Amino acid sequence: MNARKVKKILISQPKPNSEKSPYYDLAEKYHVEVHFYPFIKVERVSLKEFRQQRINILDFTAMIFTARTAVDKFFSICEELKITIPETMRYFCVSETVALYLQKYIVYRKRKIFFSQTSKIDGLNSAFTKHAKEKFLFPVPEEHNDEICLFLDEKKINYTKSVMYRTVSNAFEEGEKLDYDMIIFFSPLGIHSLISNFPDFKQGDMAIGCFGSSTAKAVEEAGMRLDCVAPLPDYPSMTAALEAFIRENNKQHS
Repeated sequence: MNARKVKKILISQPKPNSEKSPYYDLAEKYHVEVHFYPFIKVERVSLKEFRQQRINILDFTAMIFTARTAVDKFFSICEELKITIPETMRYFCVSETVALYLQKYIVYRKRKIFFSQTSKIDGLNSAFTKHAKEKFLFPVPEEHNDEICLFLDEKKINYTKSVMYRTVSNAFEEGEKLDYDMIIFFSPLGIHSLISNFPDFKQGDMAIGCFGSSTAKAVEEAGMRLDCVAPLPDYPSMTAALEAFIRENNKQHS
C-alpha cells in the first residue's frame, strides 16, 4: 500500500523554541501542517532508587558529564537531598556545550571545568592524566552502552557509575487519535511508545519516516512500512529526506 497525500505531519520531538525550525519552512513551502509531540521523555530516578545505589555524592571530588540531561538530573538529586556541592568539585565534560551548560548551576571557572574538544571522551585524556587522583562520579541513563566505561577502565580512572535517569514512554490523552498522514520517529523507544499508547495501531496508508538505522530496524521489526529514512548520502538530515518524500509523494497525488 502506498502512502496517501501528506497534509498533516506529526514530528515525535518537543516543539522547537523558535519559529526558525526547518520543519516550519517545509510546512510553509509545501502547504502542510506540522505538529510536535514527543513520544518519549526523560525522567529522573526517585530518591529511593538513588539511595539503593549506596552512593554518597560528597565522597567524590570530580564529576563526569556526557549530556546536559545528566547535569540537570544530578543537580536535581542534590537539591532534593539538600546537598551543597563544594567549590572544590571538578567537572569533566564530553563537549563544550555540556561544559557551558554547567553555568545554569555553578559559577564557571576554567580551572575546575574541563571539556573534550572532539566531543568524545578520549578528548579528555590529558585532563584525566593530570587529575588522576580524583575520585569521579559518572551519572548515566538506565540504558547506556559501556564505551565510556571501557575507556575509563583502560585509563585506570577511579570512578563510580550511578544511574540517575531513564527514558520512558510519554502518555497520550485517553481517546486521543493519531489523525496524521505521516509520523516521524527518532529512536526505537518512540516506536515502542507508539505501540504501548496505541496497541490497535494500523498503519494503512499513513507514511512513517525515521532517523537512524536503529530506529529503521525498530519500524521494520514492528511490522510497519518505512516510507522515508535519513540519513542517506543525498539526504543527511531528516528535513532533507522529508522534503524529498513530500515532493515526490504529493506529486503522485496531484
